[in-house]
Amino acid sequence: MNKTRNIIAPVAAIKPYVHEAHGHQRDDNYFWLRDDKRENPEVLAYLEEENRYTEEKMAPLSSLQTSLYEEMVARQEPELESVPYFKKGFWYTTRYDEGKDYSVYSRRKGSMNADEEIFLDCNERATGFAYYQLGDLSLSPNSMLLAFTEDTVSRRQYTLRFKNLQTGELFTDTIEDVTDVVWANDNKTIFYVKQHPETLLSYQVYRHILGDDVANDVLIYEELDDTFYLNLYKTRSEDYIVICADSTTTSECLILEASQPLGEFICFLPRQRDHEYSVDHFQNKFFIRSNYTGKNFALHTLENQAGGYQIVQPTDWDILIPAREAILLEGYELMLDWLIVEEREQGLPVLRQVSFDNGESKTLTFNDPVYTVFSHYNPQSDSTKFRYQYTSFTTPSTVYELDLNTGETTLLKQSQVMGEFSSQDYQSERVWIEARDGVQVPVSLVYKKSLFNHSNPLLVYAYGSYGHSLDIGFSSANLSLLDRGFVYAVAHIRGGEELGRDWYEQGKLLNKKNTFNDFVDVSKGLVEKNYGAQDNVFAMGGSAGGLLMGAIVNQAAELYRGVIAAVPFVDVVSTMLDESIPLTTGEYGEWGNPNDPEYYHYILSYSPYDQVTAKAYPNMLVTTGLHDSQVQYWEPAKWVAKLRELKTDDNQLMLYTDMEAGHGGKSGRFKHFEDIAREFAFLIDLAKVD
Repeated sequence: MNKTRNIIAPVAAIKPYVHEAHGHQRDDNYFWLRDDKRENPEVLAYLEEENRYTEEKMAPLSSLQTSLYEEMVARQEPELESVPYFKKGFWYTTRYDEGKDYSVYSRRKGSMNADEEIFLDCNERATGFAYYQLGDLSLSPNSMLLAFTEDTVSRRQYTLRFKNLQTGELFTDTIEDVTDVVWANDNKTIFYVKQHPETLLSYQVYRHILGDDVANDVLIYEELDDTFYLNLYKTRSEDYIVICADSTTTSECLILEASQPLGEFICFLPRQRDHEYSVDHFQNKFFIRSNYTGKNFALHTLENQAGGYQIVQPTDWDILIPAREAILLEGYELMLDWLIVEEREQGLPVLRQVSFDNGESKTLTFNDPVYTVFSHYNPQSDSTKFRYQYTSFTTPSTVYELDLNTGETTLLKQSQVMGEFSSQDYQSERVWIEARDGVQVPVSLVYKKSLFNHSNPLLVYAYGSYGHSLDIGFSSANLSLLDRGFVYAVAHIRGGEELGRDWYEQGKLLNKKNTFNDFVDVSKGLVEKNYGAQDNVFAMGGSAGGLLMGAIVNQAAELYRGVIAAVPFVDVVSTMLDESIPLTTGEYGEWGNPNDPEYYHYILSYSPYDQVTAKAYPNMLVTTGLHDSQVQYWEPAKWVAKLRELKTDDNQLMLYTDMEAGHGGKSGRFKHFEDIAREFAFLIDLAKVD
């Protein structure tokens, strides 16, 4: 990067502020950067100044950014259309038209040769908005009415609307702050989950009659424990509607016959601490995925009861698939005569079909060393054809259809990479790196064969929280790094669930530091195994993965030439002590409640903002969104300000705030490539590659 011009970095004003908890005081000189309304002129001016600084520092790379953006867009199919699926008399497709940013939803009655009926064009819906995101999309049982939710601010606060698909007209009914939407079987009653307008916790379920005044909506259920979230869904049989209350470690489901929308929801099984379960229904049986008999989950069944449902204890459920120590039961799909099980073993996803008739089991096998496979959309439960999706580092997303009876597999669609691309030019690998406590950590790698020379620039990516497993998929954008000699590595560190529930538990609460240690040890181990040059190692993570970035630069800054921290959760203590901040209370099961002194001091010991000290830090690019509801913009803003104050090096430190976006960045099919191009230009320049 051109350093001949002296560009002065912004300096945030120091305004002393002291937090006190458990007899301990914390200085927070940049607390003033918090503005919940996002209207304070001084705060907005500072963020804009940081953006100008970033733009000036990145100006010498503008042609590279443009080239990267054009590369990424050029690899995309000009027009993109999903595999058609059949449901209740219609064939449905989703597509992107050439040059358009948003999806178009359409259907054809009876046959793909019938006239197309566009029932929702998101390009039209997005007109006039800087940001647009479609949320839930739900058809009534008779397929003639559409409920859909939209976010035009980027705070994941959605507005529910309704459309008559026979006339094309929108109903006047609009409901704010809605997450899940489910139709009752009468084609006029809708149940929806309401978010709290401030904390954004999904905490209420209402019943709405289409066409009625929203003020008349009936509150069906309210969750009083603010460590729980609500979600709402209809069972596979479409016979029941389920309200599920979930915390990090505990669940409770309530059920209602979908044909009796004015009835009362009945508790399926009262919540019990550390018991997680979910309920489905199919062919006159309830299916229950539960960790009651083992932390990696079992699948149970329960026959329909005469006279309506009465609570049955887990000890009386039948076991269909037992809990196993080495295999995590992640999910399942219920089909005619067959159960499809989604499992994870040794960090890799597994799809297995099990016969309801005789228990016969068949496992799908694949050749890539690392990959992702999962159930595609299968709306017809009475079919023997099962669709699944497969992808790997070197295989673009592919949809197959499996005949469950014969085993015959048909390729339905594979995403195309436009231009010169051959999967044979790239190599993926899976290695295990020993962490400092002796635990073996799986790592997934990919690189371009012709450019691999054991001294490549190495980019290590990870997340490591919430039991979220980082599945390996194809990224056409990443080709812009691989084609310039980068080795790209995904570290499946503790805090994820790749190796089962225990792997998650080893990286949460009072074990959280294992997550950070694993990442540092993987970075060192990959260099020792000659997957990258010691002086050309980079790290990247977002959200909780941004917390990871903040922790590893405090712990081992010398290992990394450059770090990208996207929407980073870095002011952990302050946020977790403030229940007014969206989603905080629901996070206690993940990080711990710092109102407890033990958790307070443990979180404080790794909280990136609190642990910034006077020392050298790597080159860093930090990104955020002004409207982010998951990680508030002021966390990265405060962190960068404190780093500027204390760091002793001359390395780059840039903060970019998208003033129109939130946690997920820009909306639209191509817009997000602008952000990726900025990040990749930062990496490529530091790595000194062409």
